[in-house]
Amino acid sequence: MTNPQFIEEKPLSLVDVKEVLKGIEKRDEELGYLSNKAKEYLDTFITLSDEKKRELHRKLVGLNLTRLKEEHIAKITDFLPTKVNDLKIVLQAYPLSLPKKDQDGIVNAVKSIIET
Repeated sequence: MTNPQFIEEKPLSLVDVKEVLKGIEKRDEELGYLSNKAKEYLDTFITLSDEKKRELHRKLVGLNLTRLKEEHIAKITDFLPTKVNDLKIVLQAYPLSLPKKDQDGIVNAVKSIIET
């Protein structure tokens, strides 16, 4: 039996997963059952384009928040919170506390991406 080794571990947003599935579909020409179910879900609920996702990522990184990690940015990209309370709900699973000013900056960055 083989022992797989992790080479790299990084969080992916659902937009990234959608792009990975597109690549797999081109390579294999047909997805398996679970992959098809995941693709259906992503096609139904993910409306953010890859370009807008990258722009949002740049804006969030540009805020220079030392406590905000890649996994937090991925979750913010998945849920796109447009209110501070929504942001708190998205990030409540993480031991993270952000000042009100930082929370407002994140929400404003998300709103600017959604409105364009």
